[in-house]
Order: sequence, then C-alpha cells, then structure tokens
Amino acid sequence: MKSLVIFTHPNHNSLSYAFLQKVLEGIGENSNIMEVQVLDLYEEGFNPLLVFNSEKRRRDMHRDPNMEKYREQILWADQIVFIYPIWWGRPPAMLLGYIDQLFAANFAYKDDGLFPKGLLKGKSVICVSTMKGPANYPLIFLNNAHKVLMKKALLNFVGIKKVKFFEFGNMESPKGKQTEKLNKVYRYFQQV
Repeated sequence: MKSLVIFTHPNHNSLSYAFLQKVLEGIGENSNIMEVQVLDLYEEGFNPLLVFNSEKRRRDMHRDPNMEKYREQILWADQIVFIYPIWWGRPPAMLLGYIDQLFAANFAYKDDGLFPKGLLKGKSVICVSTMKGPANYPLIFLNNAHKVLMKKALLNFVGIKKVKFFEFGNMESPKGKQTEKLNKVYRYFQQV
C-alpha cells in the first residue's frame, strides 16, 4: 500500500505536528505500507487561492499545470491521510483551497447524467483532526458539519467510500489526554 499524508498546520510546534510524527512513526512500522509521501501544504507554500479569469477557466482545472504534481500524488496513493486542526467547525482554508483546486471535474469526478461519477474509487482516507472545544461539540451544536463536509460532500462524491475519522476535542486543556490520543493514532497506523 502507498500512503500520502497531507499535513495542514502553519506551526511545526503544534499538536497537529505531533500527530503527523505519530502517524509517520506508525506507518514506518507497518509492513503493509510500502511507500509514503508527505505533503506539508504550508511548508510547500501551496497557494490556496482559486482563480478564474480569461486564461484560467473552471472547466480546465483538471489540466492546470500548477496542480499536476498534486494530481499525480493522489493517483499514486492507495491511502490518503489528512492531518489538520478544526477551525470554526471546518478544516483550515489552506486545505479547503487545496481541495477546491485539486478535486476538479474530469479528474476527481465526471459529470455523468443526473449523478456525477466518482473517479477516485478504491482509495481510502483517514482524517486526523484536533480542536480546542469539547469532542461532542461538532456533533451536538454543528450537526456533524465537519464529517458531513469531508465524507459526504467531498470524499463520497469523488468515489472514496472508505473514510475514517480521528476527531479529538479538548486539545488545549491540560486534561485533554493528548499523549493517550497520540498513542491511539500511532497504534492505528502500525496496523492499518
């Protein structure tokens, strides 16, 4: 299996970065994962701005030469791991800008009559996210908006049906059990 890890946080001293390290440690000990690539969107200097004008049209996004490297990474991967904080009930704008540009028609999906056809079938996704608020806040107060956005509105739409979430709350609290949660993610990636 080939794993693409997409990290989205501007600070390498963050808890999200600690989760990245645990994911990579677990992957490194997993005999099922033969190859891994890491894409750090902030370190990469990824430009999340979506631009349409007379030279750059929406219908041509799947051929944008600036996105070729990222399309190749997605096609290469069997497993995609997103690591990010949840800000304002959703992933960071940087990650959403990556998604807006990359998951384009005729690459990630194809308009095929009434319902689009997902073109990224057979891949799996694991989302590892942290938030300041309580773990049940998104479920109770936001109707699970984060998971609905990632799983139903995006991943299922492009054909990815196998989606797992590690959504950790209370991460800025001294009682947030950060070490326990880091180890949970590490153990999962050792065996996935």
